[in-house]
Amino acid sequence: MKKNPEQHILDGMSKDLSNWHGPFYANRKDPRLIVPKYNPVLGSTFNFGSPFTYVGIILIILIIIASQMFF
Repeated sequence: MKKNPEQHILDGMSKDLSNWHGPFYANRKDPRLIVPKYNPVLGSTFNFGSPFTYVGIILIILIIIASQMFF
């Protein structure tokens, strides 16, 4: 199955070691919120270069706190 050229560029971004800071991926130019880890067998991770990632993490934490308070 052929990948489109944009997907090839995005895959190249996630393989670039300069975008990885330990286990964390941070690249403001990458529009994806969830990216495959450097070794795709290990799953996916968040793109900490995107401000939407932080909004999503805060929402998840608030949902967990709210569920603990009401149940």
